[in-house]
Amino acid sequence: MEEHFFQCPYCWQKISMLFDSSVNNQTYIEDCEMCCNPIEINPIFSNSELIALNIKNIEQ
Repeated sequence: MEEHFFQCPYCWQKISMLFDSSVNNQTYIEDCEMCCNPIEINPIFSNSELIALNIKNIEQ
């Protein structure tokens, strides 16, 4: 598991989440720890290294 920081697309607060780098392509929904709004998170790993992190609000 690796910790990564990003901005919430709702409240713009900097938050962190742990990602499993053993899974290359993941998509899931987590609530922001600050404002509790749902965020779609798509981390993409290659050789256990984060190569892309797509974050979006699910209400778009």
